[in-house]
Amino acid sequence: MNWTWRYESADGTVLEGPEAGLFTSQSDAETWLGLNWKQLSEAGVTQVSLLADDEKVEYTMPLTAEV
Repeated sequence: MNWTWRYESADGTVLEGPEAGLFTSQSDAETWLGLNWKQLSEAGVTQVSLLADDEKVEYTMPLTAEV
């Protein structure tokens, strides 16, 4: 199974963004996001969805520092 991130605007529109590549595990994909979320946010990405083999498997996650 290949894991990747889909970048989105606040209304769910798919955005282009930096190439994250494919990950071999959900854990690797989540670690990458943890290290890179701020740069994505600064590039205009407001939320992301995790995909497994091009199917959305996780809830949409906002990219903000607020909890």
